[in-house]
Amino acid sequence: MRFSWFAIFRDDANPRVRISDADRAAVRALVAATPGAARATVYTPETAKDHYVDDGPSPQLALQIDFGELIDLEAALGPDGHLQALARPGALPSLAGASPVHQAMARRGYDVPDPVFRTPAGGLACSYLVHYPGPAADTAAWLRHYVAHHPPIMRRFPGIRAIEILSRIDWIDALPWARADAMQRNRVVFDSPEALTAALQSPVRHEMRSDYHAFPPFEGGSFHFPMATDVVKGG
Repeated sequence: MRFSWFAIFRDDANPRVRISDADRAAVRALVAATPGAARATVYTPETAKDHYVDDGPSPQLALQIDFGELIDLEAALGPDGHLQALARPGALPSLAGASPVHQAMARRGYDVPDPVFRTPAGGLACSYLVHYPGPAADTAAWLRHYVAHHPPIMRRFPGIRAIEILSRIDWIDALPWARADAMQRNRVVFDSPEALTAALQSPVRHEMRSDYHAFPPFEGGSFHFPMATDVVKGG
């Protein structure tokens, strides 16, 4: 089983604020050094055009740290854990107005036809981070439908490089932040924001929307955010 920890920083009062170069460098170094982590990714806002949704500005910062074992994830979040440094007063002064939330999840990865990135020199790949707050009327039925139907459509997006679907778990931590409880998160990754936009304007996006209307009953809607994707550890 593979596990991921997400932290999302939003300053809704100042949606256009951005993390400073100094804070970003500090975050990159910190998460890259996380003990037991197989991969660490730093996300910052990007733009892309979707046929169907516009959920407003992306979060100012999001982190995804992937682990092979839940016990390693929990150790990093424990009272003396490595990631406690993120919650120290003044840790990220440029995002002082942000209200971070976090969540640990089980992660499923799916094969794509061509996983080799061709990101332009000097650029970053672009992820579409999606979450479903829930709840579903029947969570098991929701997940069963989603993982059976949605990934086969996703993998037909032109230029798609990665697909992940994550579902919630119980986990232990000692961070002073609010816990998110999204019933599901997704990540689809492309070479660039332009490649993501091209995929979202393709006929495959209409297939995705048709399947969305076939989902088992659920509440809470869904939220979609394009994010520049900086993998600082692993690949």
